Amino acid sequence: MALADEVFDFFIPSITKMGVGAVKQLGSAAKYLGAQKALIVTDQGLVKLGVADQMKKLLEDSGIAAVIYGGAEPNPTDKNVREGVKIYKESKCDALVSLGGGSSHDCAKGIGIVVSNGGDIREYAGIDTVPKALPPFIAINTTAGTASEMTRFAVITNTDTHVKMIFATARITPAIAINDPVLMVGMPPALTAATGMDALTHAIEAYVAALANPVTDACALAAIRLVAEWLSPAVANGDNLMARDKMAYAEYLAGMAFNNAGIGIVHAMAHQPGALLNKPHGVCNAILLPHGCSFNLIACPQRFADIAEAMGVDITGLMPMEAAEKGVEAIRKLSASVGIPAGLSAIGVKESDIPVLAESAFKDICCLFNPRKIRPDDIVELYKQAM
Repeated sequence: MALADEVFDFFIPSITKMGVGAVKQLGSAAKYLGAQKALIVTDQGLVKLGVADQMKKLLEDSGIAAVIYGGAEPNPTDKNVREGVKIYKESKCDALVSLGGGSSHDCAKGIGIVVSNGGDIREYAGIDTVPKALPPFIAINTTAGTASEMTRFAVITNTDTHVKMIFATARITPAIAINDPVLMVGMPPALTAATGMDALTHAIEAYVAALANPVTDACALAAIRLVAEWLSPAVANGDNLMARDKMAYAEYLAGMAFNNAGIGIVHAMAHQPGALLNKPHGVCNAILLPHGCSFNLIACPQRFADIAEAMGVDITGLMPMEAAEKGVEAIRKLSASVGIPAGLSAIGVKESDIPVLAESAFKDICCLFNPRKIRPDDIVELYKQAM
């Protein structure tokens, strides 16, 4: 955790539009940024559902031309970025609009990096390695999980090495984020559960991360409380607009927390099945979360006791470690109640995959912010426990 006299930065978009009907302000937001022709970066699902065309019309009704690129894959790749860059340049676009969850937002960030800086996306992986700012960029969120619509991070898979490249710089933060719960109503229960547990992972890892500070602490604990209360209702009834709205706030608050405090071992491990085996990020996080928490308990038991209380656990009279352990159990119960698989083997990860997964996880940048020092053997053991 950050020291009391330590200077810290806090990164968020310049403008965020939230609440029912917020997306109707897309056109005016794009005009505010000076856009004349936008590339809408999204996935095939939202193209087929007609949502991308709805966003295109909102832009065109405001006098802004738009082109749709629907090639963002669930774990976006360098190839997706290159395809998007080609369309952006050929169409003479001057702005970006991402539509979807983390995959669309990250793909758009990758496209923006290249069109502003040249070269290939692989050249810019790392921390503060992007010299020039992105074009005008609006991120429209349709899931309540990744918070990529408001963060300074992007994750793109290198298709040659099958390793997830992480990009971390304030220069890729969207200028305007839009979180309209109406766009989230169509999420099926399984995706609602996975994205919601992703948000919970962000909040928990941020609360115990090395760069945590009083501002990120407040965001993280508020997010944990919201997820604990509203994820189950959102999974049970996707038309519950109140639950969708509360989860939109939860994922945004969790994003505010980890965008500034960092994340840890759970994400380092969850990135690898996504990159190497194309497994869903939110589900991997959800499966690994209780194992990562158990590993980190001894580093900051009081922090995990706070998490337990935010999860709704009565910790009256309990010692910090006892309360912390009950918090981990509450995470397991919530995960199971919304249908998250019990182990990695249930989503196709094999014991034989562990050595390669562990080697890549140990090199993941997220390990730098974990509250407990990590050894390679620790990661191997945690993968085994999570099978």
